[in-house]
Amino acid sequence: MTDRVAVIDHSALVELVGLLHAEGYVVVGPTLRENAIVLAELDDGDDLVSGWGVDTEAGRYRVVRRADDAVFAHSAGPQSWKSFLHPARRRLLSTDTSDGDLTVEPEPEPSRRMAFLGVRPCDLVAIGVLDRVLAGGRYPDPGYTARRDGVLVIVANCTEPGATCFCVSMGGGPRAPAGFDLALTERVDDAGHRFLVEVGSAAGEELLAALPHRAATDADLRVADDDLADAAEHMGRAMPEVDLRALLVDSRESPHWAEVASRCLACGNCTMVCPTCFCTTTEEVTDLTGEHGERWQRWSSCFDLDFSYLHGGEVRTSRQSRYRQWMTHKLSTWYDQFGSSGCVGCGRCIVWCPVGIDITEEAASLTALASREVGT
Repeated sequence: MTDRVAVIDHSALVELVGLLHAEGYVVVGPTLRENAIVLAELDDGDDLVSGWGVDTEAGRYRVVRRADDAVFAHSAGPQSWKSFLHPARRRLLSTDTSDGDLTVEPEPEPSRRMAFLGVRPCDLVAIGVLDRVLAGGRYPDPGYTARRDGVLVIVANCTEPGATCFCVSMGGGPRAPAGFDLALTERVDDAGHRFLVEVGSAAGEELLAALPHRAATDADLRVADDDLADAAEHMGRAMPEVDLRALLVDSRESPHWAEVASRCLACGNCTMVCPTCFCTTTEEVTDLTGEHGERWQRWSSCFDLDFSYLHGGEVRTSRQSRYRQWMTHKLSTWYDQFGSSGCVGCGRCIVWCPVGIDITEEAASLTALASREVGT
């Protein structure tokens, strides 16, 4: 039962970063920068955030000092791992006519091996969603597949969900079921600072073997199970227990969309922080001579007025229709395209909405209105 489960201490976690560097990985993990816990490349294990948590609510995010040195005791920050797999902006090709002939140079695909350290279970599910969208099907995105290939994933199971987390509602946590190389469950108590380590792949097994560790005991397993079960029972938010796919389809003409639109700024923050939103647009830019040009891809949003532009004008001119499109796609029609929900319950869209619009509350309001209509 414990042959693929072990325990390491905090010093071994720091050592793990050096080990990954020695094997040629660019290591990315949570760091503290500019009053936020953000994902960034780590020079060494000491760059990992330590002793900081977060206080979140609808439209609010604050870092707070903890009484211990926990590394992963914080909920989702403003970034997701999408930023490294599907960058917000990337050059696709360059053109040049300075010598009289047109030359086109495609941008070379990245070749760096990346290790993601501290991936939340909800974000692991989100990476799986992006894999289906951008790496699956008949036309995989070569930029995404090049970045995704060979990524080593080290999960940090969630023992302290935030006030806006609802991953249990969406099947995103707080324990990662599969798809990782190593999974860590952190514990800080009178017995010390340690991590239960579960092996999920041959690469993970080799890493663990190179670190100082001890076999996990039944007591270690029970403590981790209890911590994760407690986290599951203390989610800050929850989706209504209804068929969300049917709810959104049946609510297409609901008057509630107008009420949401009266608050929505159509800023697109929710799509920018979402770990699964994938829409992009392309831009052509030139220098002042007109001899050098570049094609860039950047994230786009269904809240942009020109997102649905066709000859003759935009299809979705109102904020009401754009918010409805986003929420309906995320929770309902995503299934029709990709076989799953597009929401993993990370709560980022709630936290980073300037006016505090809460997708779980909007789903609950639509549920209540639908129930009233059935009862009349």
